[in-house]
Amino acid sequence: MAAPEPSPSPLKLEPKYDDYDFPTTAPTAQSGHAGYLTPEQEAQVFQLRMLLESEGYTERLDTLTLLRFLRARKFDVTLSKQMFVECETWRKTTKLDELLPTWDYPEKKEVFNYYPQYYHGTDKDGRPVYIEQLGGIDLTAMYKITTAERMLTNLAVEYERVADPRLPACSRKAGTLLETCCTIMDFKGVGLTKIPQVYSYVKQASVLSQNYYPERLGHLYLINTPWGFSSVWSVIKGWLDPVTVKKIHILNSSYQKELLAQVPAENLPKQFSGTCECPGGCELSDKGPWREAEWAKPAKWEKQSTTKTEEATPAPAPAAPQVATEPEADGAAAAAVA
Repeated sequence: MAAPEPSPSPLKLEPKYDDYDFPTTAPTAQSGHAGYLTPEQEAQVFQLRMLLESEGYTERLDTLTLLRFLRARKFDVTLSKQMFVECETWRKTTKLDELLPTWDYPEKKEVFNYYPQYYHGTDKDGRPVYIEQLGGIDLTAMYKITTAERMLTNLAVEYERVADPRLPACSRKAGTLLETCCTIMDFKGVGLTKIPQVYSYVKQASVLSQNYYPERLGHLYLINTPWGFSSVWSVIKGWLDPVTVKKIHILNSSYQKELLAQVPAENLPKQFSGTCECPGGCELSDKGPWREAEWAKPAKWEKQSTTKTEEATPAPAPAAPQVATEPEADGAAAAAVA
C-alpha cells in the first residue's frame, strides 16, 4: 500500500532568518518540501541550524535553504551540515558574496558565439527555463576571450540570480513556491571531436551545480542527443538517484512535441520550435517574470550591498543653513526632476 500524501501545513518560520516576500508552500505534496514537513523533518531543520550557529555561521540559515541541503542528503543532518560547510568554504574562497553585487561580464556576447547559456521565460509550471547550446563549444577560442575562472564565476553569479530575484518573481506570479528550473541542453553539433571539450567544461560546471546549488533541477531535457547516447544513458542512469532520473528526458532530433508539452511556444526560442524571437536575440534578453514590474523586486543581495555601502560611507558634515536665491531654488528643483 502506498504511503498517504502528506497534508499541507504552513511553513514554520524562524524570524531571525526567514524574511520571505513570496509564497512558501510547494505546488505539489512532497515529503521534505516546504508546507509538507513531518515533525521529524522540522526538528532536523532546527538541529541543522543550531549546529551551524554553534560553529559561527550566520548567513543563509533560512529554512528554505536548509531544507534544500537536507533533501540533497536525505535528511541526514551530519551529511547536510558537511555539504553546507563545504559550500560556505567555497563561497569564501571565491569571494562570491563580494563579487555578486558588482559582477560585470562584458565578454558575454562574444562567449555566447561559442556557448550560449541563458534564462528565457518560464515553463508551464512557472519555473525559469534555462538553455545551454553545446555544439559550438571551442575552449581554445573561448579562452582567448575570457578565462575558465571567469566563466565559472559567471555561472555561479547566475545561480545566485536564480535564487534571487528569478525564483521569487516566478513564485509571486505562480502563487506558489517555486525552487527549481526547467533546463534544456542542446547537443546539436556535438560530434566525436568535440566531446572531450564539451565534457571538460560541463564536468566543472556540474560539480559547481551539484555541490553548491542543490535541489535546483525540476526537469532536464537533453535534445538532439547524438547517436549511441541512449545506450550510454541506460548505464549512467543506474548510478543516479531514481528521483533524479525521473527529471531527465533524453530526446533526439524529434524532441519538439515533448518539449512543447512542458514549455509554452511563446517562451521557447524559434530555433527550438517555439515562436519567440526577442529583439537582439533570445539568448541576451533575460525574459521572464523577474523583468516584469508586477512581480519583480530587488534582490536581497542588492539591498544588503547598498546598506553596507551606506554604512561604510561617512555622513557628510552638516552644511550651514542657507537661504536659496530664486535662481538657486529653480536649479535645485530642476536637479530633483532630473
